[in-house]
Amino acid sequence: MALPAAASEWKAVALHPLIAELAREVGGDRVEVVALAGINADPHEFEPTPEELAETEGAQVYLVSGKGLESYLPTLRSIVEPAAEVIEVGASLPSIESNCVACHPGESHAHVIDPHWWHSVDAFRRATSEVARYFSEIDPAGAAEFRANALAYRAKLAPLESWVRRQVARVPAERRVLATSHAAFGYFCAEFGFEAIPVQGLNREQMPDPKTLARLIATLREKQVEVIFPEDISNPRTLQAITRDTGIRLGDPLIADGSTADSYEAMIRHNVGTICKALR
Repeated sequence: MALPAAASEWKAVALHPLIAELAREVGGDRVEVVALAGINADPHEFEPTPEELAETEGAQVYLVSGKGLESYLPTLRSIVEPAAEVIEVGASLPSIESNCVACHPGESHAHVIDPHWWHSVDAFRRATSEVARYFSEIDPAGAAEFRANALAYRAKLAPLESWVRRQVARVPAERRVLATSHAAFGYFCAEFGFEAIPVQGLNREQMPDPKTLARLIATLREKQVEVIFPEDISNPRTLQAITRDTGIRLGDPLIADGSTADSYEAMIRHNVGTICKALR
């Protein structure tokens, strides 16, 4: 729904810190951005409280990551103001399927979409243009400003992607096997030529059963994995057991869900630096 022509500032709600960053960059001074899911929130399981929802009163749009990340979307759609839209930013971006053994150990669980699209710099760049398009539909008078803001932010992402490729190029191809805690890095691996081996499922609660864990350990040994990466806000107990039983080294933590990063660029630089340093 478009705003009245006289409107000069309006409110957008983001339910992921990285989406909030996009909204601020694109919206500029025309959009008040409310970051509903704050630092350390689990984007898979976060459910806003009534007090938090009160901060969103009058919002024209709710921006969520999409691709099945937010389990609470049906509830959110039922309680937001009737005039507000709930937009899944990732819905229009290319999807990949998870290869996680904990997610689909049998055929009936195949074809699970990986929702962690922001680990692809290219996907995040595309999302910038998508947010500008959404904002222009809501606020046509600001369309030129939104497009200019989006182009400026996309220009910042280009050297970041080039930096990632330079770092990755220093890792021998045969060592580009990324063993991680949960299945969050599929898009990064697809974009930059790594093979992903996640231990847990698409969220932190999906844990492998003993049979699946034995198959996973066999895969780690077959691929000659030397390091496995935990996450910054997850319990590494399962990974510690695997490293104890296999001799695989426990690496430094990665930022998987983006909820603890100071910025998108900071997250990418931290993760890529950590991965490439360990695998070189």
